[in-house]
Amino acid sequence: MKRTATRLADGRELIYYDAHDDAVRDAFDRRPLAPAASRSEIRHDPLLDEHIGYAAHRQDRTYLPPADQCPLCPSQGDRLSEIPAQSYEVAVFENRFPSFGDGTGRCEVVCFTSDHHASFADLTEEQAALVLHAWTDRTAELAQHPGVRQVYCFENRGAEIGVTLGHPHGQIYGYPYVTPFTERALRSVRAHRARTGANLYDEVLATERAAAERVVLDTPHWTAFVPHAARWPYEVHLYPRHRVPDLRALDDDARAAFPAVYLELLRRFDRIFGEDAGPTPYISGWHQAPFGIDDREDLALHLELFTIRRSPGKLKFLAGSESGMGAFVNDVLPEAAAARLREVATDK
Repeated sequence: MKRTATRLADGRELIYYDAHDDAVRDAFDRRPLAPAASRSEIRHDPLLDEHIGYAAHRQDRTYLPPADQCPLCPSQGDRLSEIPAQSYEVAVFENRFPSFGDGTGRCEVVCFTSDHHASFADLTEEQAALVLHAWTDRTAELAQHPGVRQVYCFENRGAEIGVTLGHPHGQIYGYPYVTPFTERALRSVRAHRARTGANLYDEVLATERAAAERVVLDTPHWTAFVPHAARWPYEVHLYPRHRVPDLRALDDDARAAFPAVYLELLRRFDRIFGEDAGPTPYISGWHQAPFGIDDREDLALHLELFTIRRSPGKLKFLAGSESGMGAFVNDVLPEAAAARLREVATDK
């Protein structure tokens, strides 16, 4: 695999990832852009002990442009985009409209393919492996960034989720703080270790595999299951069989096996509600251990994939209880969700 780093006209970093070492990436950005500047701000809520980001400049970001004006497609002739090359495999660049930055974290865009009309589920295993390589490489580099405490590689897919660009892409957030979900998990893991001497993630995975009723896929290197207390109508957690804190620590076998497993999960998600329902909107993201803590090895790398669609034509809205109090009420039993995800397996 080959990594080629360059700069866009406004100074932002752009990195091409290619499956073959002979790829040439020498196109330069011809746009007349002013130097990039972030106007984001982070404030702390003392009552909830949480950080909130403010990025008013994001109000002006590109919103659902037609395909021939997509900023994530390759540049062609006089139609110049965020990607100067006329074609690419995987490209990562600093977000032009970041949620935070300038020493207080980092926001990046990951373009999975140059094909505007594809989705991640349409990728080949080789293409998915290249995306995994990019996620891993960015995690390794951002781990050295002085303003980053935690890295989250994720994809929002579908207008229902709030996606503003239809091109298949995801994002990478290098948070300047430890996120609320991870802080809560850390408290639980530490309390469990102090109480029992065991690792809570290991026990959750072992319990799900032994019970099997919520397991969706179980392979020699990965296990996917609907959690016992799933928040979302269809929610799957994907764990490597051997606990590691982040993507950098995955062994070669797990890394090689990931593309087939993940693509199968995404394709099943698109079949949950039947062909007439259209592509399933989802959020997918890697939970990785934060940097700079002594017990980061106790946290377990895993991917969480979920949809806000609860049935054809109906979405799970975060209304009074969820938004106002953070108390979730789910419309689909986890066991029923797991059964449905097994029903729609590709080999059925």
